[in-house]
Amino acid sequence: MISGVRGTLIDFTGDPFVLGDENSIRVEQDGLLVIEEGKILNRGNYNQLIKHYPHLETIDYSGYYVMPGFIDTHVHYSQIGIIGSYGKHLLEWLETYVYNEEAKFKDIEYSRRAAIFFLEELIQNGTTTALVFASVHPQSVEVFFEEAYKRNMRMIAGKVMMSRNAPKELLDTPSMSYEESKSLIEKWHGKGRLLYAVTPRFGITCSREQLDYAGRLLKEFPGVYLHTHLAETKDEIRLTNQLFPDCADYLEVYEKSELVTNRSVFAHGIHLSDSELKRLSNAHSSIAFCPTSNLFLGSGLFNLGKVLDSKHPVKVGIGTDVGAGTGLSMFGTLNEAYKVAALQDQKLSSAKGFYLLTLGGAKSISLDNQLGNFEKGKEADFVVLNPCATPLLNFRNNSNNRNGIFDGIDGIIDRLFSLMCMGDDRVIESVFISGNLSYSQKRSI
Repeated sequence: MISGVRGTLIDFTGDPFVLGDENSIRVEQDGLLVIEEGKILNRGNYNQLIKHYPHLETIDYSGYYVMPGFIDTHVHYSQIGIIGSYGKHLLEWLETYVYNEEAKFKDIEYSRRAAIFFLEELIQNGTTTALVFASVHPQSVEVFFEEAYKRNMRMIAGKVMMSRNAPKELLDTPSMSYEESKSLIEKWHGKGRLLYAVTPRFGITCSREQLDYAGRLLKEFPGVYLHTHLAETKDEIRLTNQLFPDCADYLEVYEKSELVTNRSVFAHGIHLSDSELKRLSNAHSSIAFCPTSNLFLGSGLFNLGKVLDSKHPVKVGIGTDVGAGTGLSMFGTLNEAYKVAALQDQKLSSAKGFYLLTLGGAKSISLDNQLGNFEKGKEADFVVLNPCATPLLNFRNNSNNRNGIFDGIDGIIDRLFSLMCMGDDRVIESVFISGNLSYSQKRSI
C-alpha cells in the first residue's frame, strides 16, 4: 500500500560542518513524502508529485515540519528510573545510584515495565532509533528487544559486560559475558530492524580477558557494534590507567583487544589527547556527544570543533545519556550542546544540530544507507514538528509576528533554532515508524 504525507519537508543531503548550512539542508516548503512498505518511495513538491499518484491517501500536515526521525547514539534504558538523582560525580554516582537501580533488572517484569516506558518516551520525543545500554542481565536485553520488535523500531542494544569493581550481584565473568552475549546476538541481531552492540561498560569494570572476549565477538559477528564509554572524567582516566599500566592511554585499553573499529561508538570522549582523536579518526570510530550528562555530572566540556577538525575528523552523534542525562528530548539535548560549544567560542547552528540528530547521527552508527534523510529507498522513520506548539513558540514563530525578518531557508533555519532552544515533547506532533503512524498529539495547528 502506498501512502503520503504532506508538509514542509526538511532533511540534509550533506554535512553542514563541511559544506555550510545552506549547502547541506534541503527544504520543500509544500512537500509530499510518498511511502511504500515502510520505505521512502518518492519525495518532492506536492503539486508536481501528486499528479503521479492521483489516488494517494495522504495525511495533510501543511504548516508543520516533516523531518527524519531523531537518532540517540548513547542512552541507558536501565537508568530511566534514576534520572535526576542528585549531586555526584561519575564514579560516586555509579556507586550511589546506578548499580542499585540496575540490580533491579534481574527481575524480568521490572525490565519489561522499564523497556515499555522507555520506548514510549523515546517515541513521544521523536526518537526513532537509539543505541542503548541494558544491564548485565541477559533478560534485560531480551525484553527490550521484544518490545522494540513489537513496535518495529530500528534499535541497537546489548548486555553490559562487567566482571570487576562493581557490586557482586551485578558481576558476570569474562566467559559468561561472552556466552550470554553470543546467545543474544544469534537470537536478535538482524531480527526485524534490531541490531546488537557488544557492550563492555568501560575499562574500570572489565578485565583484559573480558575485553578480549568482546573483541572475539566482533570478529565472529562482523555486523555487530561495539558500544562503551571513553574518557568521560579525569578520575575515570586515572583509575583506568592504574588498572591497565601497560597501556599508554585510555584508547589503547580498547585497541589492545581490537575494539576500535568502524562500528565502534564511544560515549563522551571529553578528555581525549590529540593522538587518541587521530587514531579514532583513522579507525572511522564514532563519539557520542552527551552534553546534558556531561554538564549534570560536571564531567567537562566536549570540544566539538576539535573532534571535527578537518585534518582528523571523528564521526559524532548526539546522546541523551539518560540517566545522567536529564531528559530524552533531543531539543533539550541540542540546547545544552549549543551552550557547551558557546563556552568554547564555538557556535552550533540549528542546521548543524539537527544534522547531528538525523543524517549525521545515522553516519555515526553506520546506518546512513538506511536512515537519516528522505532519499528514495530509505526507511520511513520520520517526525512531524509543530513550530508553534507552545504559546511562546507560537508568538515567536507565527508568520504574522515575524514581518518577513527571515524568508525561505533562512526562515526554516531560524525557526529550527527556536525549537532547539525552547522545544520539548509538545513540539512532536506525530511520529511515523516504518511508514506507520505510531504517535500523534491529535492537535490542529
